[in-house]
Amino acid sequence: MSRSRRSTPGAISNRFINTICTRLKENKRVRRTLPVWGRLHIDRQLPFLSVYRRPAGYEDIGTRRLVLGEAAYLTAAGDRSLRPGLSALVQKVVKTLSPEFGAFLLLEVWAAPPSRSLDQTQLLAAKPAFRILASKTSAPANTIDTLEHALKQIRIFKQPAQVEIVYGRKRSPVGLPLLISPAIAKYLDCFIIGLEVQPIYRHAETGELFPLQLRALHRGLARALKQAFFEFTRTQTTHRPHNYQVLGRRSVVKAVWEMDQQLAKISSAFDFLLQVTPVNSGPAWARFKRAHFQRTPVFHYRPVSVDPALLKRKLYSIPLERIEDPTLAHLFQEKRQELDRQLSMLLDRDTPQFLYGSMQVYGRVDDTLLELAYSLLSTISPHSRESARGGYLNASEFAERAEAEFAYYRQAYPDMSAAVQIRSDITGLMVSRGNLLISRRSKIPVSRVEALLQHEVGTHIVTYFNGRAQPFRQLYTGLAGYEQLQEGLAVLSEYLVGGLSRPRLRLLAGRVVAVHRLTEGASFIETFRELNRTYGFAQRVAYTITMRVYRGGGLTKDAVYLKGLARLLTYLKKGGAIEPLFVGKIMTDHIPLIRELQWREVLQPVPLWPRYMANPQTAKKLARLRNGLTVLDLIARKNK
Repeated sequence: MSRSRRSTPGAISNRFINTICTRLKENKRVRRTLPVWGRLHIDRQLPFLSVYRRPAGYEDIGTRRLVLGEAAYLTAAGDRSLRPGLSALVQKVVKTLSPEFGAFLLLEVWAAPPSRSLDQTQLLAAKPAFRILASKTSAPANTIDTLEHALKQIRIFKQPAQVEIVYGRKRSPVGLPLLISPAIAKYLDCFIIGLEVQPIYRHAETGELFPLQLRALHRGLARALKQAFFEFTRTQTTHRPHNYQVLGRRSVVKAVWEMDQQLAKISSAFDFLLQVTPVNSGPAWARFKRAHFQRTPVFHYRPVSVDPALLKRKLYSIPLERIEDPTLAHLFQEKRQELDRQLSMLLDRDTPQFLYGSMQVYGRVDDTLLELAYSLLSTISPHSRESARGGYLNASEFAERAEAEFAYYRQAYPDMSAAVQIRSDITGLMVSRGNLLISRRSKIPVSRVEALLQHEVGTHIVTYFNGRAQPFRQLYTGLAGYEQLQEGLAVLSEYLVGGLSRPRLRLLAGRVVAVHRLTEGASFIETFRELNRTYGFAQRVAYTITMRVYRGGGLTKDAVYLKGLARLLTYLKKGGAIEPLFVGKIMTDHIPLIRELQWREVLQPVPLWPRYMANPQTAKKLARLRNGLTVLDLIARKNK
């Protein structure tokens, strides 16, 4: 057999096989291209292998991708002449790894052949469908049950999956034999399962690929396979992993790091919020007041320092489709879409089109959020004011407090290079690229100093540098949609240090109402008057709220503060852990993906933890929040 493999062009040689098995015995990663076509990737010693064989009789577009990204996978050509070498390779891999665990699972994935595929009319409304093929006599029952259940959880554009289990001798694609004979598999304690997938990701007649369907199916199948591998490992081997994500892929190829760097470089090329923040908000207020609030203010902005069209060209030249890992591919694709929309917004700045881009990036106000805002405005008196006890800090005095806060964090993480900048071209406080920007006109009540420090430094700057400590730059530039969780967490920090005042919550509610009025078509002056006359905000406060919301042509971001807080309270009530929230700039929907990457040891432990988390009172407040406190409850309990 070995002579035959050497004489066949493209055959897998004994030397090739022995090199691979030597690395596996030493628990080293294997990533080798096969001689004719295909690849073997085994992250480390694992008791399973996903397999895809390319059929020789027809073009099987897209199916290979379904196994990519697994911690252990093999793709290979199914040509008859290559079968002996491929079979020898798989057999030796199983023989090497099975003794390490006491058993091994070989799971082969293929697409339903044309004879069993749906026609195009059926595919238009097709549900994802799978056939699990297992042995009549030696099937790992728990593993098959888990795989069936996990596959049924897959939804492709709201269509639930159909799953059929077929028991018999046939567990390989049509026209291809088993990679290992049943007798040898039994001798090696190897279980074999086949998984036939309905190819809803391509046109039944032309073979045209449907990338979105394939991407969604790949993500769902990857999760299902990990759960099946976990159940197999837990019940059939001597290994006892703590979570199914532990069995995921740990290694990240160089190309992914490069794509991450390219995305981060584009994200860092412009500061979106600074570009849409007026540089003349103070003078515009003075003119607005002199005009008796009858003339819409005219705002001026910094020159756009990049060419959005050129950045878009670079953005879409990044080959994200090459990322095998479905979790990382999903996160990167989301970020690319958000950057694309933000660049379009820069092009549309100060035009009506800006608002439509804003609603795509930040969303709009739903009925539940609007009702919460109205409840806060009706519950909290418009005459409530921030406490004047202790006086006020000016910009320089607040900067000194911020520098002291930085010094505290540098003791734990010397690489924290945050700086304070006092500027004349912003309003209030802002964090940009890990630095704290303070308006030169700032006048901050002493009663709010600690809350603002934890909002800006304890949340925004801590998560920025925690993200910088991770291997992926997206975690400090910010994953798509991160603002909602970031601002919700920042407001929550104000509560945890006893500084979330009634006027502050009322202000956040006013922002929600202003965003709602913006999207309903109200003018700047109409929204200003409603905030001032209907809800009792002081003229300057009403102006600032309206300016923030109407800047650039209409920015709906300011609704995320209250929305993020409400959603975060729901998350804590459901038992959500607080630790993942500080790993970087993420959104709530990303938490399961972040946890997955942590289980897979792709992410590192965070170096910084907010200072207030060391306070025993914080733990007590978090415990009360987990009992189901609402935003309205925080008004009465903020000092408890």
